[in-house]
Amino acid sequence: MPDGVNGESAAVGERPKRGSRRVLFTVLVAVLCGVLGLAISTQVRTTTSGDVLDGLRAPELLALLEQLNAREAAMRGEIEALEETLDGIVASGTDNEAVLAEARAQLDVLAVQTGTVAAQGPGVVLTIRDPNRAVGPEVLLDQIQELRAAGAEAIQMAGSGESPGGPVRIGVDSWFGSQDGGIVVDGETLVGPYVITAIGDPATLETALNIPGGAIDTVARSGGRLSVQKQDQVVVDALRELRDPQYAQPGG
Repeated sequence: MPDGVNGESAAVGERPKRGSRRVLFTVLVAVLCGVLGLAISTQVRTTTSGDVLDGLRAPELLALLEQLNAREAAMRGEIEALEETLDGIVASGTDNEAVLAEARAQLDVLAVQTGTVAAQGPGVVLTIRDPNRAVGPEVLLDQIQELRAAGAEAIQMAGSGESPGGPVRIGVDSWFGSQDGGIVVDGETLVGPYVITAIGDPATLETALNIPGGAIDTVARSGGRLSVQKQDQVVVDALRELRDPQYAQPGG
């Protein structure tokens, strides 16, 4: 009888561990699926009568489409890898604290990517001055896309002290619109000068922004001026609310 009692106690003790492990990985897959669904959605909206995308040239539209397709493919790959890992662990039935630690680490990474936690690290601070109020939302979107393509891991955008809203954490479903005297980012009205803070390798981010015909030139053509400061430590502390995907569901 004592052996039987001890055996039952061990089995009960294992269930929470296995259950917590499965929950962790299930959350990972669900979060990635949600991010994937949001990434496929429209990234640019406008509050004016014309669609901002109508003003983009064919090469710019193709470049935007390629970035979205690449982001979608990368996220699909992450989902598949996590699902395979989950299936293997559940099938083996073994308790592995190292696996749980890895799951928690991946959750931390996803939390930074989705903008639900604050982040800090090396990066750059962009200041966009717009004295003629001619820098439109499509120009600011260009800066975000350049930073993402260069490997920025967390981005937020703020306006001047006169801005009624912000700062805003940039996510895969962020949208930019125009408004008299400023712009709208995810429903928050910002007034220039605009400040974009991005975490990533400072040298790589600065180089990407200084490419001829790139971000700095785009702002200049609009009558604005963009300055870039590399810093050893920047803070991105604006947060996003993680919403349930409206259409995307995990699939086999």
